[in-house]
This record gives sequence, structure tokens and C-alpha cells, in this order.
Amino acid sequence: MNMQDEIEGLAILVRDLRKHRGLTLDELANQINRSVGFLSQVERGLSRPTVADLTAISEALKVPTTYFYNVSKPRALDWVTRPDERRTLYYAGGVTDVLVSPKLNGGFSMLDSHLAPGASSGEGHLNDSSEQGGFVLQGELTLWLDGQDEPVTLYPNDSFQLPPNRHFRYANLSTQATRVLWVFR
Repeated sequence: MNMQDEIEGLAILVRDLRKHRGLTLDELANQINRSVGFLSQVERGLSRPTVADLTAISEALKVPTTYFYNVSKPRALDWVTRPDERRTLYYAGGVTDVLVSPKLNGGFSMLDSHLAPGASSGEGHLNDSSEQGGFVLQGELTLWLDGQDEPVTLYPNDSFQLPPNRHFRYANLSTQATRVLWVFR
């Protein structure tokens, strides 16, 4: 799949799940503190949500964020994924997440997150109900935790682990690309 196919796939998943949950665009937009126009553009594949937006959408629709990776690609082995078999989400704000987990129904999921220079998860703090952590493979990752005065910058081979429902946001404030292996449980 190319990037446009992936964006359109995400749009369909968001729209269909919202309708299945019996929510109007207005109701969901209010729950995630975004405009109806923005949400409509996401559902039509015209705008890409930020990581914070998609996390808020998944929480409002009562599904894990990994739900939006459910479009499967054919694989020879169900416990192995190869680069051409992976699902990718292209977010606004310069973040691209590649689902590297072979299965979504296991005890955890893994993402290969790519952050362009200046990329961020969005202005709002994420509030994900899953426990998560990461390992910085290259570049720099800056994390802001709700309730802490100073952000923390992580470098290659640094890692972090956050409990469920911890409010945070992240960004690549450097001039180099950043990659993070992100793990969700």
C-alpha cells in the first residue's frame, strides 16, 4: 500500500467505528476537543490526525490505538513480519508509525516510530489507557510528562516506560531524524 491508501484506510476505520458506536461527527468532535470540520476531513482522508488526535479518538471510541492498524497484509508466517507486510500510519506533525508486531491480540504491540526533525505528537498531552515504553534507536526524543516542570530528552540506547493513563507528549526537537521502538501493553 502507498501512503494515500494508508490514509484512506485510516479514514474508513475512524468513520465506520464512529458510526458503529452511534456517535455523530459533532459528538465525537466534542469528546476529542477538535472541530467537526477537522474530524470530517480525517474521515474523508483529507487531513491526517496527530498522534494525540488519534489517541483521543481511540479513547473516545473505546478501542486501543492499535485498532487502526487492523488492515492486514498477507504474510507467510503469522508470527513474523517483514518490511513489506507492515501497516503504516502517517500522522500530521511529521510522525510515521510502522506496526512491526505480527499480531495485535498478543500481550503487547510494537511500533517503529519515525519522527522527522521538528516532529511532535501534537500540542495536547496523550492519555493512553495502555502501559507503554520505548527504546530510542537513533536521534533524540523529548518527553513532557504532565505534572513535571522540565521535559526529558532521550538519546540513542535510552529507554522509558510509562504507566497506563499517564499524560504526556513527545517531540523530536533536533535537526536529525529520530527512530523509537515503541511497545504497548
